[in-house]
Amino acid sequence: MAKSLYKKITEMNKVQDRRMIKTYSRCSTIIPEMVGNTISVYNGKVWVPVYVTENLVGHKLGEFSPTRIFRSHAGSDRKADK
Repeated sequence: MAKSLYKKITEMNKVQDRRMIKTYSRCSTIIPEMVGNTISVYNGKVWVPVYVTENLVGHKLGEFSPTRIFRSHAGSDRKADK
């Protein structure tokens, strides 16, 4: 976990403040101190808000902000039909 992110989480928990925290640290593991906070994770294009619940503890922040969008597979090859 990033030290700066951990510091922000602990300070917010002391004051009971529930502001959104912005972070680039997709590789940070979600710990029990984060539960109840909203963390906005950057996916390279937009900030994706992640509300942390007890079920998310142990996962990485990057799992909840996808970087690629699957549109669909290519349709049938029309050249092969001819």
